[in-house]
Amino acid sequence: MGNSVRTIGFPGRYLQGPGALAALGPLLKELGGSVAAVVAGDRARAACGEAVRISLESAGREAHFLRFGGACTAAAVSDLAVEAADVKADSVIALGGGSVIDSAKGVNLTRGGLLIVVPTIASTDAATSRSLVIYDDRHRISGVERMRRNPDAVVVDTDVIAGAPLRFFVAGMGDALSKKFEADQCRLAGAMNFFGTPPPPVAMLMAERCYRTILEHGLSARGRIAATGRPDDTVERVVEATVLYSGLGFEASGLSMAHALTRGLCAHPGTSGALHGEVVAFGTIAQLLAEERPDAEVRAHVELAHRLGLPVTLAQLGAPSLDEAELMEMARLSCNAPHMRNLSPPADEARVARMLRAADELGRSVLESRRI
Repeated sequence: MGNSVRTIGFPGRYLQGPGALAALGPLLKELGGSVAAVVAGDRARAACGEAVRISLESAGREAHFLRFGGACTAAAVSDLAVEAADVKADSVIALGGGSVIDSAKGVNLTRGGLLIVVPTIASTDAATSRSLVIYDDRHRISGVERMRRNPDAVVVDTDVIAGAPLRFFVAGMGDALSKKFEADQCRLAGAMNFFGTPPPPVAMLMAERCYRTILEHGLSARGRIAATGRPDDTVERVVEATVLYSGLGFEASGLSMAHALTRGLCAHPGTSGALHGEVVAFGTIAQLLAEERPDAEVRAHVELAHRLGLPVTLAQLGAPSLDEAELMEMARLSCNAPHMRNLSPPADEARVARMLRAADELGRSVLESRRI
C-alpha cells in the first residue's frame, strides 16, 4: 500500500429493504431534523409521496414538497434552495432518480443541514456519493460539484424500486457493470480518487463484488421484476450492488473511459432519451476494446449486457447513423473529461472515435448472431 493516506466516504446510515420508507420519519427525528424540504419529481411524488409525508408527520416532522422541474441546472438548484429557505427547512430529502438526487445535493450544498437520499429508481449510483452533476439548458454536462460530506442517510425501499419501470433497474446494472473495469484502470494509472487520495484496497473489492453480484443475480433479478414487480433476494442483492457497492466503489476508486464517454455520447441530439446507465453500458464496451482485452472476453461482456436488456449499439442509444465528423466530435468532447486520462494504453481523439465505431460493430455482430 505504501505510506500514502487513503480515503473513502460513506453515507452516515444506509437502510435497504421492503417498506423502508416507514423508517424515514423516525430516522430524521433521530438525526435531529425538524423541517424537511422534499425535492421530488411528479412521478416519484405520485408513487410514494404520501408514504413519505405520513412517515415524517407521524414522527412529528414537517414535510414541504418542492417540485423538481426535470433538469439539474444551476438555475433550478438555485430556485429550489430559495424555496427551501422560504419554508425554513433544516433538512433536505431527495425523492426520485439521479437528477432529483443531484438537485437535492445542490440545495444541501447551498444551505447546509441534513441530507437524506430516498432513491425511487435504481438507475444510477448517485445516492451514496457527495458528487453532483450540473447540466446546461441543452442537457450537456457543465460541471461536477461536491458536497462537504456524503449524505447523512440513504433509504432504499425495494418495494418502490421493484415497482418502478424495469428499464430503470436495468440501467442501474449498466452503470454498475463498468465500475470493476474503471477501478482497475484507475489503479493502473496511479489515479487519485474523488477524495484526492489513492484508493484504498477495499474500494477495488467493492467494485469487483459489484460486477460479480450482477453476473450471478442480474438476470434472475430482472426476471423477477419483469414478472412480479416485487423484490426477492436476487433483487435485494442487485440493488445493494447498483446503489451501495457501485456508489462507494466509484467514489473511492475513480472513473475511466466508460464515464468519460458520457460527455460525448450525451451531446448528440439522438441520445437525449437514453438513461445514464444505458450510455455507460455502451461506453464500457468501448473501454474494454480500448484496453485491448481478448476478443472472447469483450464479446462475452457484450452478450451479458444484451441479455440484461442494455444497449450494445449506437442505434439502441438513439444514434443509428453517425458520420465520421459526428464520431470525432463525440471523441473530442469525451477526451475533455478528466477520467479519460485513466486509461491504458492511452487514447487520443482518433482512437476514441475508432473504439466507438468498433464497439458499435461488435454490438451489431452480437445482435445479429442472436437472431440466427
